[in-house]
Amino acid sequence: MSGFSPAELTRYSRHVQLAEVGLEGQRRLKSSRVLIVGAGGLGSPAALYLAAAGVGTLGIVDFDRVEAHNLHRQLLHSDADIGNLKTASAAGRLRTTNPHVSVEEHPFAVTPDNAVELFERYDVIVDGTDTFPTRYLNNDAAVFAKRPLVYGSIFKFEGSVSVFAPHRRGPCYRCLFPTPPPVGSVPSCGEAGVLGALCGVIGSLQALETIKLLIGLGEPLLGRLLTYDALSQTMRTIGLPKDPNCPVCGSPSSNRTKLRTADYAFDCQTSPPANALPMSQPAHDSPPLETTVEETHRLLATSPDRVRLIDVREPYEREICQIVGAETIPMRQIPENLTTLPKDKHLLIHCHHGGRSLRVTEYLRAHGFPNVSNVAGGIDAWSERIDPTVRRY
Repeated sequence: MSGFSPAELTRYSRHVQLAEVGLEGQRRLKSSRVLIVGAGGLGSPAALYLAAAGVGTLGIVDFDRVEAHNLHRQLLHSDADIGNLKTASAAGRLRTTNPHVSVEEHPFAVTPDNAVELFERYDVIVDGTDTFPTRYLNNDAAVFAKRPLVYGSIFKFEGSVSVFAPHRRGPCYRCLFPTPPPVGSVPSCGEAGVLGALCGVIGSLQALETIKLLIGLGEPLLGRLLTYDALSQTMRTIGLPKDPNCPVCGSPSSNRTKLRTADYAFDCQTSPPANALPMSQPAHDSPPLETTVEETHRLLATSPDRVRLIDVREPYEREICQIVGAETIPMRQIPENLTTLPKDKHLLIHCHHGGRSLRVTEYLRAHGFPNVSNVAGGIDAWSERIDPTVRRY
């Protein structure tokens, strides 16, 4: 007996016809369990192809809800899903894609307290996340759980894929990036943008690497980093050696023994937590480098003649949403507007999430404007914590 129903054999017939896959390879897929961390731009194509391929159990872990700006690249979701949990939306889509696949929903964030136990329940972990703290956490948990981590990353028009599996004598993510980049040095996709179809390319490559691992097919990207440039349509593969001094997967003397919350309490973006207090004034009474949206709202209400709110986003972004009373000067036009900006007023600079505005704030201070503050979190934080009628994107 094949172990498959006639409907399954029909569905997977083109797989089974491949001598390198066959019935045995398809059985391995059916008995496998794969966890997708993040039901977003990368998790969507990866999950869809893994479901279609017949992976027996797919786990989806994501704490977020569907928003309209997700839909150009996150194909697990539709307009009807806006506001719903991504795990529920993803599970519904995957079950219609392949009713023979079991989908397990994990509607919460991966944390140092739950990561290892969760990862140990699956055979392969697919990392579809886009923040550095989560990537480091996923990597470390996968190392401790002894599970292969299929890594994917995208930025604007470029992407990369690798397989991290120290228990198979390969490197881990920390061998590639030992430490996170400085705060504010790397724009998020929300700041820099991303080509939607690029997610399909990289997410599909992650699905392909996962299938290879599960079946034992070909050569996985173990110890290799594949990079892709969508504009030139070029790929190249770079050798990625294991770091013997890696603090997570290196020599036993350097290894950590458990996940510690403090190791992931950093953020390479510029947004403060929602409960952050307004930054206090330095002793010399010049405004702080950064301030919160709450303090910005207070200043606009109590001292409108002494402050000026500058929106450095692009004009098309202002058409999506805006803060009433803000003046638009796109970041690229700031140098030519230096003579029009007052030095006797407190300039509050905001953008989408706070990355561009921080760079503008630092630029203005370097050019003789001491009374300038970045509005940390930008208009996105304003929408979340001040005025929910402001559209998020």
